[in-house]
Amino acid sequence: MSKLSQGRILVTGGAGFIGSALIWALNQRGHEDILITDLLGSDEKYRNLLPLRFADYLEADALLTALEKNDPRLRDVRWVFHLGACSATTERNVRYLMQNNFEYTKTLAHWSLKKKARFVYASSAATYGDGAQGMDDQDPNLGRLRPLNPYGYSKHLFDLYAQHAGILDRLVGLKYFNVFGPNEDHKGDMRSVVHKAFQQIQSSGSVSLFKSYHADYPDGGQKRDFLYVKDAVEMTLHLATAQVGGLYNIGSGRAHTWLELVTPIFHALKKTPKIDFIDMPESLRAKYQYFTQANIAKLQASGYKNPALSLKDSVTDYVRNYLVPNCKLGDETGKDISLKNPLKTSAKITR
Repeated sequence: MSKLSQGRILVTGGAGFIGSALIWALNQRGHEDILITDLLGSDEKYRNLLPLRFADYLEADALLTALEKNDPRLRDVRWVFHLGACSATTERNVRYLMQNNFEYTKTLAHWSLKKKARFVYASSAATYGDGAQGMDDQDPNLGRLRPLNPYGYSKHLFDLYAQHAGILDRLVGLKYFNVFGPNEDHKGDMRSVVHKAFQQIQSSGSVSLFKSYHADYPDGGQKRDFLYVKDAVEMTLHLATAQVGGLYNIGSGRAHTWLELVTPIFHALKKTPKIDFIDMPESLRAKYQYFTQANIAKLQASGYKNPALSLKDSVTDYVRNYLVPNCKLGDETGKDISLKNPLKTSAKITR
């Protein structure tokens, strides 16, 4: 029996991008005793929940009160995946971020520890700032990091708090890098470049990328560690059930250029690549990251041995099986397009 079968699973942000993907992965493993919390407004985020199987739902702004009142829905919770947060890197209301991302996480973490529930939370690669201090999840000197925006700082502040409080090693903090994939369409301007580029190609036949303002990187040559969401949730579930604690980078361990990211979109659509470069807004130039690459040695040392799906195959799976048919994770009834066999139209998967 899987460890995850021992008690109820709480997923905050469960209707969101990574949260709903995690529930999809849990459903694939036969887990349905899941309590979801989220804030469902007037957008289309609720559609991520339609194909998923779970036991109950609670609005996120009611969760803290439910914790205080020992709500019976929380009685059997043994696993907490805290993925809910304001993830907008452009958010400037720092007070809101402190309440929503920092204080909320503190309360839920201490409740989980008191209840002896496993607490896994989303930190962020944004805590590394411009990468000048490295992107090493094994460096204990967290105070050296300088996030570039309030969102990154709100995540960094909880990492610092947990370390100073002596509880970080009893938790698992996940520093997600550039995750993309199904169920992200509700994120507006925070959607991945793959999703945005797909829409551009469908409407105009071309893609616009920012020009480079760094001598070491040509236009389109800026690099990121792109990770498919199916890989991200596999890594998340592994760390949840492993005998580990602390901060972990969640990435592929390989940096790719923007050109390497968008070219497979054209190929998946059987179109000739057409890419142009546009000026980057002045407000972004000083804060732009030209290179990110996760050091995943710590993840691998925890026992995770699965190589990430190649970028080409990840993009192709996303475009063909989700974007073109407008499908959500869980809509694949009768189709084997799991991480083990993502491309039903492909004879060979390159890892």
